[in-house]
Amino acid sequence: MNKLTKILYNCRKATFMIEKRMEQPLSLQENFELRLHLITCGVCRLYIKQSRKIDIMVKQLLKGPPPANIRLDDNFKRELKLRIDNELNKS
Repeated sequence: MNKLTKILYNCRKATFMIEKRMEQPLSLQENFELRLHLITCGVCRLYIKQSRKIDIMVKQLLKGPPPANIRLDDNFKRELKLRIDNELNKS
């Protein structure tokens, strides 16, 4: 595994643990690995800040009652279905 691949793997694992930590406590090992990674990775530290802000904003949006008249138009639904079908057929 070359150095860049290893860094990307570690960042991917770190972002997973960051999100997991928002929902449940991390194990001792996960907590240690994440802290160690965050010491050297400014990108993942920035990811934590952004993720927290997004989490707060979503929670604020979900606090109030949902608007009663939200409805997707039929063209949007058709286009979305086509895009989903196209993506599913790619694999």
